[in-house]
Amino acid sequence: MWNTIKQHMEAHPERLKIARVLVENGLSVRNGKIYLNDIEIPPVRIARVAGFDRRTVKETLNTIQNDQELRPIFQDIRSAGHSLKEIARHLNLGVVEITPTDARTPGILASSTQILAKNGLSIRQAIVDDPELSPEPKLTLIAEKKIPGELIPQLLKVKGVAKVSVY
Repeated sequence: MWNTIKQHMEAHPERLKIARVLVENGLSVRNGKIYLNDIEIPPVRIARVAGFDRRTVKETLNTIQNDQELRPIFQDIRSAGHSLKEIARHLNLGVVEITPTDARTPGILASSTQILAKNGLSIRQAIVDDPELSPEPKLTLIAEKKIPGELIPQLLKVKGVAKVSVY
C-alpha cells in the first residue's frame, strides 16, 4: 500500500507527508473531505500536524480524489481505535513490547502469543506496526494481567526478536 502511495506522490514530498499523516492516523478521504471513521476532520488540523498550510492539504486531497489507485485506498481506511498501552497500568494489564530484527520475519506474533498463552496470560490486544510506515516497527501485546519478567528470556529466543521490554 505505502509503495503505491509513495509512487503517486514522490514528486510532491509535502503531499506524501500529508498522506502519511492520514494513513498513520487511520483517516479516510471521501468526497474531498477527511474523516476519522464518520467524524469529519477540518483540513487545517491536518495541516498543523503535517507542518504545511491547508492549501497543501487540499491539493493532497484533490490528488487522492482524482487518482484511480489512490482513491479506493484512502476512501476505505478506518481507524482501528487506540492502544490500551498508555492506560494498561491503570487497568492492571500487562504490556510487552517486542522489537524485531526484521519485521517481515514470519512467526514473531504467533510465537510470542503462544508463549503468553502457555503461561496462562490471555491477550487483550495486539498491535503490530507496519514496517512500511514505521521506521522502528514493534509488536505490542497487552495481556489481562502483569507479564512475569521470567518470560523475557523465552520471548528473546523467538526467531527474529531483537529486544523485549515489559511494562
